[in-house]
Amino acid sequence: MVERMVPDELWELFQRVVPPAPSRPQGGGRRRYGDREVLAAIIFVATTGCTWRQLPPVFGPSGPTAHRRFTEWSAARVWAKLHRLILDELGSRGKLDWSRCAIDSVNMRALKGDLTGPNPVDRGKKGSKIHSITERTGLPLSIGISGANLHDSQALEPLVRGIPPIRSRRGPRRRRPAKLHADKGYDYDHLRRWLRKRGIRHRIARKGIESSTRLGRHRWTIERTMSWLAGCRRLHRRYERKAEHFLAFTAIACSLICYRRLTK
Repeated sequence: MVERMVPDELWELFQRVVPPAPSRPQGGGRRRYGDREVLAAIIFVATTGCTWRQLPPVFGPSGPTAHRRFTEWSAARVWAKLHRLILDELGSRGKLDWSRCAIDSVNMRALKGDLTGPNPVDRGKKGSKIHSITERTGLPLSIGISGANLHDSQALEPLVRGIPPIRSRRGPRRRRPAKLHADKGYDYDHLRRWLRKRGIRHRIARKGIESSTRLGRHRWTIERTMSWLAGCRRLHRRYERKAEHFLAFTAIACSLICYRRLTK
């Protein structure tokens, strides 16, 4: 079960980003479960949406143990590092297409926690939002979270800045797409000027002039990516009180999406 949830190639990548286990100078204490078993348990929780206490004993560590390790690794930004490392591997193999990127967001209901707000499309109920930029084939390059009441346009600049410098098959690292597609929620002149200043061409639908459906031939890829994120059932509804934990589950989902492309 552990090997199925964490294949050898994913485990080798994870070992490059996970911090070393803390030492016990005086000895004693309970045996620390192996990182691979705990990682498998965390991925199981992320993909199935079960609670930590529902974690089956087949993995070895209990739910509270896996949750403590998840908290420890989230504080060390392990999940963001893993996502970036997999993107580097994809870039070095020429599997990233920077010619056309897309930006969009998705809402989900939130029970509690930081970075939540009244959802305007869900009768004002509390919710959160996941923002993402994907490359041409739909692989997520940059992600972020916010309250559901944050306007999409306010997330564009942080997301573009958040694209890490990613390795290429040849030449220097790259972090800017050649072109960015967006719907009418991003139809603001200051955003167009900001993108042009950074050397990024834009294709943003204009309110009252053109239909967003005309962008569908290129933006359908990010819509598909949002459905891929929904495959991580822990993201169907936000249960995490801390925003960093919800962002961690989002980074895990993005890492799994990119890893599947890496193994094709």
